[in-house]
Amino acid sequence: MSSYSSTISWDRAGADFTGRKYSRAHRWAFDGGAVVRGSSSPLSVPLPYSDAAAVDPEEALVAAVSSCHMLWFLDFAARRGLVVESYVDAAVGRMGANAAGKMAIIEVRLQPQLVFSGPRLPRAGEVEALHHQAHEHCNIANSIRAEVRVEGGWTTA
Repeated sequence: MSSYSSTISWDRAGADFTGRKYSRAHRWAFDGGAVVRGSSSPLSVPLPYSDAAAVDPEEALVAAVSSCHMLWFLDFAARRGLVVESYVDAAVGRMGANAAGKMAIIEVRLQPQLVFSGPRLPRAGEVEALHHQAHEHCNIANSIRAEVRVEGGWTTA
């Protein structure tokens, strides 16, 4: 079994905490040395108490689903002898009330646009099958309750 870690740090910096006039900006530090600015979304906590340039948890969740799906897709495509030149996904998460009436990311829509090249190009239905296989193996998608939909397209170079 694997484990993953990050260190999240925040400091009040003298702000009015009980009056809720404090910055939600914070820092995510990962074991490989990457540091990312984090914050609440300005859609949840208005500026200036959020940092619009930072990554919010909702964006991070959508990016994690997209990244995991892409990595599995690329692996399965390579195993089939397909050459993927590029993969760009403008993924979108939709917030709404879940079955319990609580606010949640209820849908993640992946919209990958792929370019294939090489002597073996995908056959009819093969890209869709690869997306299905990637979705079934994506540990992030398997960890969340939101519906994950793939609505992508592909071309050849």
